[in-house]
Amino acid sequence: MYKVFTRTFWRNNPAWPDGREPGLGKKTTLKKNIKTEAEAQQICRDWNRTHEPGKLSRKAEYEET
Repeated sequence: MYKVFTRTFWRNNPAWPDGREPGLGKKTTLKKNIKTEAEAQQICRDWNRTHEPGKLSRKAEYEET
């Protein structure tokens, strides 16, 4: 089983170049109890294609549960 979630890869910090520093954000679940890895990958691709990552690079990922 797999879970798909989003999170950011940067956090705001004016002291760093571009005003951001590396830092993983809190996971926000999009969908869980996904049966196949292929389905989880497709959900991530679809979400990432239709959502701009923004300055903090918010993207969909998946993990095995």
